[in-house]
Order: sequence, then C-alpha cells, then structure tokens
Amino acid sequence: MKLTVDCISDFVCPWCYIGRVRMAKALDQVRATHPALDVQVNWLPFFLNPDTPAAGEPYRPFLEAKFGGARKADALLAQIAEAGAQDGLDFAFDRIATRPNTLAAHRLAYRFQSHGHTREQVAALVDALFAAHFQQGRDIGDTAMLADIAAEAGENRDQILAWLESDDATATVRRMATQVQQQGVSGVPFFILNRKLAVSGAQSPATLGAAMLQALA
Repeated sequence: MKLTVDCISDFVCPWCYIGRVRMAKALDQVRATHPALDVQVNWLPFFLNPDTPAAGEPYRPFLEAKFGGARKADALLAQIAEAGAQDGLDFAFDRIATRPNTLAAHRLAYRFQSHGHTREQVAALVDALFAAHFQQGRDIGDTAMLADIAAEAGENRDQILAWLESDDATATVRRMATQVQQQGVSGVPFFILNRKLAVSGAQSPATLGAAMLQALA
C-alpha cells in the first residue's frame, strides 16, 4: 500500500513549517495502523511573494507594511508562535533580519529530490531549511548559506555552491510553481494525497491523518 503526499509550501511560510510538523505526526499515526505503508512525500514549490528582490528585503519592514503596522505584525507573530508551541515548535522571529527570495532554496530541494537522495535525506534538508530561517535566522536566499546547509547534510559544499550559482533547474522550478497555481492552489501549505484528495492549510494531525486514510481507501 502506497501513499503519495504532494506538499506544496514555501520555506518562508511559518504555517508551512507547522504544517510540515503536523504532517509528520499524522504519518506516524497512520503508520501505527498500517505498518507496511510506503510513503512518498514530494515537495513542490510555491512563492508567497514572487516579487521579493533577489537579495531579499528587511524582514520587519516587510511584515509591518503587509499586515498594517507593528502592533498587527506582533499580534500575528504571537499567534503563530502559540500555534507552533502546541506542536513543540519554537519560532525565533526576532533572529530573522532578512525575508529571502526562496527560488534558490526551492532549487536545492528540487536537486535533492531529483538526484538520487533518499526520502530521509530530502526530509532532513526540508527541515533544515525551515529551521535555518525560522529558528536560526539564517538567510536561506544566500547561495553560500544554502551551500553550508547542504554541506551539513553531507553534500560537497563547493559542488553545491557552483550548482546554485548556475541557472540549473531555475526554469524547472519556476514552471512547477506556475503549474501549481494553475491548478488552483492559492495558499499554502497545501497537501494532495494520492493525487485524489486535497487538504488546505496546517490542519491538525488528526484531520490530516483522517484524510490520508480516506485517500488510501
């Protein structure tokens, strides 16, 4: 029995990070009753703000401009932090100086998925990218920083850096993001289960798990 999860997200989306944690919990719940289940998670790109400059932009001014001032931005971050804490996830928004352009990060995720890495290695990279932005305040739009993250995952840093500084997979990732939007996905996280059932938003592990079981039926 196989379950394919197409997870559409962006690495600067805090609800996507929460959704990733809740998805993992849901999968654990489903595996408890289906121990032989074969799970394939595909990470598909989405750009929350496709007009983000290539070098990124200051984080706080962006938030305040988008959400209507410092007070509203603080209230939103507090709400997200509270939601994350319920799933054992600690956000460190105060460490984030730059809101990055995530094209290079999505390209790196695409490379890991298409160059023979194991599912575990792909999952570890995705977790590392989310953690780098939301917990460590690292600029995941910077190719040198991404090469460091890849090296921490066991890759050759120089090779990854050279690849990131090329245009390899850029058109492919952009095309994937466009196709996702053309399919009607306008917000993330968004999960497509076995190509027949969709779940929008960072739903609870119980809700996601029930949807997974329905997709398997």
